[in-house]
Amino acid sequence: MKQLNQTLNRKDAEKRIPIVRMEIDAELALLHRAMQQKEAETIKQCKEKLEELRREMILLEI
Repeated sequence: MKQLNQTLNRKDAEKRIPIVRMEIDAELALLHRAMQQKEAETIKQCKEKLEELRREMILLEI
């Protein structure tokens, strides 16, 4: 039973990884625009979101 749960969790992680990568790409594009336009609040929000996505990606890849 434990092995079945691990297998199901692994499949969920495999499906989530490409989604997280797309979210990271989108957030980086937003950060780039915010930096060009010198929007300090948007820059801060993007960095916070990227940190969350980074942590999630690390957990998914373990």
